[in-house]
Amino acid sequence: SWREALKIGLAQSLALMPGVSRSGATIMGGLVAGLSRKTAAEFSFFLAIPVMFAAAGYDLLKNLDILRVEDLPIFAAGFLAAFASALASIRFLISYLGNHSFTIFAWYRIVFGLVVLSYYSL
Repeated sequence: SWREALKIGLAQSLALMPGVSRSGATIMGGLVAGLSRKTAAEFSFFLAIPVMFAAAGYDLLKNLDILRVEDLPIFAAGFLAAFASALASIRFLISYLGNHSFTIFAWYRIVFGLVVLSYYSL
C-alpha cells in the first residue's frame, strides 16, 4: 500500500548519512512496515532502479568530455557483465531471504567493523 511505500521511502532517506546502506535502510524500513523479508528486499531493489540510473547518468554527463566512441564496446561489455552479476546476486539474495534471516549479515557487519576498528587503532 502507499503507507508502506511511504515508510520505506522515509527509511531510504537514512541512507543520506555516511555509512548507512541504502538497501539496508529500505529493507529494514520494509520490515518495520510489516512486509516479509523477501517482499522488503524485492521492494528495496525496485527502489534502487531510479537511483542507479540517475547516478549513472550524472557520472556519464560529468565525464562526457573524456569519453570516446572507441570506448563504447568496453563500456557495453562492462555494463552487460555488471547487469548479469547484479541479477544473479539479487536472485540469490531473494531466494536466500525466503528461508533465512538477516542474522548472518548482522554478524558480518559486526566482525568487519571490529576488524576495521582494530586495524585503524594500531
